[in-house]
Amino acid sequence: MDSDARAQVVAAFLRDGNRVLLCHRSATRRWCPDVWDLPGGHIDPGERAGAALVREVREELGIAVAEPSGPPSHHVSGATYDMRVWLVDSWAGTPVNAAPDEHDDIAWFDATELSGLRLAHDSYLTTFTSVLTGPPW
Repeated sequence: MDSDARAQVVAAFLRDGNRVLLCHRSATRRWCPDVWDLPGGHIDPGERAGAALVREVREELGIAVAEPSGPPSHHVSGATYDMRVWLVDSWAGTPVNAAPDEHDDIAWFDATELSGLRLAHDSYLTTFTSVLTGPPW
């Protein structure tokens, strides 16, 4: 599948100090079931990536984030998707599982807890750990 045919996806790396908020994808999900993942989702046709990020975070976590003004902090690609990830350090509201049909849990994790999780992508452990313990992403 060429990059033009891949699903375009956005995700938020919500960081609170030395913790990241992850969503546990329900075991019944068609794609990536029973793994911990970043909140986010598909970009709708004609939608700007930043606007999709704001919408997805509101739909999944019930919080408001500002539309990103710069490029994504990270990219993750697979055979069927291209995901743009933005680092989010501030938001309005308290994150809750506002999409229980997609996620059966949300939780905060620090770098020491990540290696024990089943993560949605192989690159996540290294990337998440470096963001939480290293210089700004």
